[in-house]
Amino acid sequence: MKHWQLHLLVIPPLLFFLIFKYYPMLNAVLAFKDYNVIKGIWGSPWVGLDNFRLFFENPLFWTLVKNTLLLSGYLLLAGFPIPIVLALMINEVRGGSFKRFVQLVSFAPYFISTVVMVSIIMLFLAPRLGFANIALNFFGLQSVNFLGDPGMFRSIYVWSDIWQTAGYSAVIYLAALAGIDPTLYEAAKVDGASRFQKIRHVDLPGIVPTIVIILILNVGNVMAIGFEKVYLLQNPLNIANSEIIATYVYRVGLLNANYSFATAVGLFNSVINLILLVTVNGFAKRMTNNSIW
Repeated sequence: MKHWQLHLLVIPPLLFFLIFKYYPMLNAVLAFKDYNVIKGIWGSPWVGLDNFRLFFENPLFWTLVKNTLLLSGYLLLAGFPIPIVLALMINEVRGGSFKRFVQLVSFAPYFISTVVMVSIIMLFLAPRLGFANIALNFFGLQSVNFLGDPGMFRSIYVWSDIWQTAGYSAVIYLAALAGIDPTLYEAAKVDGASRFQKIRHVDLPGIVPTIVIILILNVGNVMAIGFEKVYLLQNPLNIANSEIIATYVYRVGLLNANYSFATAVGLFNSVINLILLVTVNGFAKRMTNNSIW
C-alpha cells in the first residue's frame, strides 16, 4: 500500500473514537431497561418506553424544556454575534503591541475554570459585600440580591459566559479573516471604500462560511447547555428559572441512582439536538451553500 505510514497515523485517533465514543453508545440501551446493578446493563429487564413516559408525564417537563430553551436561546442570540464583532474590531487595530494586548485580555478569561468563575460571580454579586451592591449603595440605591432573583438568573449566566468565552470564539473568526485574499482589500482601497464598507463587502462575506458552520454547531447543542455552571449558580430562590433538564437529571436520576431514567432523558436530549443539527444544516445548505456535510 502506497503511503502506508500515513495510514498508520490514523489508527490511534480511530481507535480512540471507537473505544471511548462509539462503543459507549451501545449502553444507551439502558434507557429502555429497568437497570439492576447485579444483573448489569444487558441482563436488566426491558421496560420499553416507560422511562421516557415517566419523563414526559412529569408535571415539571414543560417547565424544564422551557427553562432549557430560554437559557440556550438567550445565550445563542446574545453570545453568537459578539465574537464576530470583537474579531472584526481586533482585525482593524493597526498597532501590533496593542492588538496583541487586546487579544490577550479578551482571551485570558477562557482559562478560568467553571468553579472559579462561579466564585467570582458570587463574590461580585454578593448582597452585602459584593462590588455591584457597594457601587449601588454609593449612588444611594438599595442593595439587590442578584442571585436570589429568578428573573436575573439567565442574564447573569449568559453575560458572564460571554465575557469568559468571547475572546476564545473570536480567534476562530480572526483565523478566517487572515485567510481572505489581500487583493480584495487592495481593490477596495483603490475603489475608495471606507473601513465600514470594507468590513461589509470584504470581511463579512469572507467569513460567512465560518459563521454558518459555527452557527450550525451551536444550534445543534441548544438542548445540551452546560450543567456545571447552572448547577453551581442555583439556589432555592432562583430555581424556578435555573432548573434545566441537565440539573433535573442529576438531582432525580443520578443522586437517586435511577440510571435508566437519567439515560432516557440524556437520549431524549441527544435526539432533539440531532434533529436541530440536521434541520439547520439543511436550511443553511439551501440558503448559503455552506454546511457541515
